[in-house]
This record gives sequence, C-alpha cells and structure tokens, in this order.
Amino acid sequence: MALDIGTKRTGIAVTDPLKLIANSLTTIESKEMLAFLADYITKETLDVLVIGLPIDLHGRNTDATNVVKTFAKKIQNAFPLLKIEFYDERYTSKMALQTLIDAGTTKKFRRDKGNIDKISANIILSDWMQKNNI
Repeated sequence: MALDIGTKRTGIAVTDPLKLIANSLTTIESKEMLAFLADYITKETLDVLVIGLPIDLHGRNTDATNVVKTFAKKIQNAFPLLKIEFYDERYTSKMALQTLIDAGTTKKFRRDKGNIDKISANIILSDWMQKNNI
C-alpha cells in the first residue's frame, strides 16, 4: 500500500494479490486514516506501507515533510509491527494531472483534488515497486 498524505486528504493505492500492478484505491480524509488502516489490516495482508515523502527540488525537507513524518509516527505507534518506508514523491502530483489529461478526463474531474491524490499514490507505489524489483 502507498499513501500520498496531505493535511486534508490522503490518496491510497494498493497492489493486486500477485504484486504485479499498482492500483488507485481511494482518497479519504487524513483524519480517518488510522481507522481506515485498522479496518484494512483486518481484511487484507499488508507487507509494507510506502509513504510519499515531500521534498523540494534540491532534496531538502519542506514544511509538508514534517507533517508527513509526524503522521507516519502516529501510524507506526498505532501499528508497531507494520513496516513503513518513505519514497520521494517529487513531481507525482504533476504526473498524476498529466495522466488524467492523457486519459481524456474532464476538467471537472481533474479539479477534484482527491482524484489527483489517489493517482499520485499509485505513481508512488508503482515507482517504489519498480525500484525494488517487485
């Protein structure tokens, strides 16, 4: 599973059972993430949680980096056995928007930030899987 964590919303992507393809799952309010994970873990196996880490173009932390790391600590405290990995999320929002444009979606659909967030999570997971030869 991969997360694109924001202050308001979190985009979520998962793999298929064979771990061949990353799929956008949903977008939820970030404040509901711990409850979502608790429910998800009771139904599905979760080997690793990949969290997009916002860093600037020069590889430095941003204001959002601390928000994400703080949120990741909350997740780790709630689920101490869950393996968490961070992954560079630079350009994922721009790539997600371009993906939606290329797919021929309407402007109204693209204006819904939740759609961008879940596609961003999908890109994070796909890139992480490729980097790790999964």
